[in-house]
Amino acid sequence: MPMAWLFPVLLFGAVAVGSRVSPADAAYGEAANVFGKPKTNTDFLPFNGCGFTLLIPSKWNLSKEVEFPGQVLRYEDNFYSTSNVSVVVVPTDKKPITDFGSPEQFFSQVDYLLGKQAYFGKTNAEVSTESFFIDAVATANILEATSSVISEKLYYFISVLTRTADGDVGGKHQLITAAVEDGKLFICTAQAGDKRWFNGARKFVESTTLSFSIA
Repeated sequence: MPMAWLFPVLLFGAVAVGSRVSPADAAYGEAANVFGKPKTNTDFLPFNGCGFTLLIPSKWNLSKEVEFPGQVLRYEDNFYSTSNVSVVVVPTDKKPITDFGSPEQFFSQVDYLLGKQAYFGKTNAEVSTESFFIDAVATANILEATSSVISEKLYYFISVLTRTADGDVGGKHQLITAAVEDGKLFICTAQAGDKRWFNGARKFVESTTLSFSIA
C-alpha cells in the first residue's frame, strides 16, 4: 500500500517570493560591539563543499551515516541526532529547477528525503483522523513553498512538518533548499524534532538552510 501523504499548502503572506537573507545575515549570535570590532560568531562554522557552501552549527558533529543516494554531507547534534543537516547532490537533466514544476511538484519528486513508508501492516492510527489515514505510518504537510533568485541562481525553499503515528519527538520540522547547476541537483535538508524546534533548535535549522548556496 503506497504511503498516504498529505500536502495542504499554506503560503504565508509574511514570506515574500524573492526575499532571502544572505549567508552572512543568516548567522545568529553576532552581537554588536560598540567599543571595538564585532564579536566573532561562534554559533556557526563555514563549510565549503564541492560546488556549494553553507553554515554548520558549531556544536553539531560530522556523521558517517548515509541516508540517501548522492549524500555528500551530514552533520547532527551530538545530543539530539534528530537535529541534523544533509546535502544531496545528484545528476539531473533538468535546468533550471523550474523544469521540475512548482516547488510543491518538485517536492513530490524528492519526498524520499523524508523517508518512504516501508511498513504495510496495521498501525495505531486505525481510524482516519485529521492527520492520518488508516494504516498510514507518517504524514507530511507543506507549510511553506517559495522560490527566489539569488546571485542569478534560482532556489526553491520548502518547509515541511512531518508526523508519525507513534508521535516520535512530536513530529519533525524539515527545511529544504534546492537548486540546479551544471547538470546537478543540489538539495540541502535541515531538520529538528518539534519539541527541540521550539526549544532553541529552530534558529540553527533555519540559519543553516538559508545559508546554503551553490557556486
